[in-house]
Amino acid sequence: MFIFALLRSILYRRRTSRRPVCRRAHQEALSLAVCVLVAWSPARAEDSALRTVLFGSLEAGPSTFSSSGAKLAFDRFDRDGPVALVTLGSGVRLESAAPTLVRLTLLGAALGGYQFIQDWGAVSVFAGPEASWESLSGAGGMQALPLQAGLRLRGEVWARPTAGTLVTATAIFGTARGDAYARLSWGLALFGAYLGPEIAFYGDRTDYRKWSLGLHATDFALGETRFRLSAGCQSENPGDRLSPYLSLAVWRTL
Repeated sequence: MFIFALLRSILYRRRTSRRPVCRRAHQEALSLAVCVLVAWSPARAEDSALRTVLFGSLEAGPSTFSSSGAKLAFDRFDRDGPVALVTLGSGVRLESAAPTLVRLTLLGAALGGYQFIQDWGAVSVFAGPEASWESLSGAGGMQALPLQAGLRLRGEVWARPTAGTLVTATAIFGTARGDAYARLSWGLALFGAYLGPEIAFYGDRTDYRKWSLGLHATDFALGETRFRLSAGCQSENPGDRLSPYLSLAVWRTL
């Protein structure tokens, strides 16, 4: 298309050689602009691809937590480079059974970091500010707790040790609530997804602890959207409550 536009510009200049100079210059400039746009637009479209991932997740059980956000690459996700992560989340859990007390948590974080891309997968590290607001509700009403701010650290690994396996690892530490989260999974490529075991841990400064052990199906697709579905058993302290859990994660690259 670039050559076609250039030939068209040359032919047009020959036909209009007797027209006023200013009009001829205007037409040549317009043709040149079209040539540049035709040649440059596909490259720019290709370069701007794969820069944003939108995601959301929900974990349901006796305690429930949901989150959503966006991961942004300043270059592309298939190259080394700086990245940013913005997340918002909320959670509800039973704080105590006698008397009944329910804790509601809202939190958000804006992190910056760097991703390292290898043939076997990707490693990302993040750090940035976080904020959390909580309330306790029971028979006596609701008590709002002070807003907490702090630092959040996050690391992610998405690796394919072999062509048919997937290993993922996530670790998060935050000072606003004194909490920590870690998840590790392994999967074998079957039926259009990676199927295998997962284990996760969460704890915070209130002495709440939760261990989860289950099975997952990761990276199965519906159109341009990809999913991870997990199910298993979890144990929560205090109380040593053993119960099932179900979680769903969704993400889409723009």
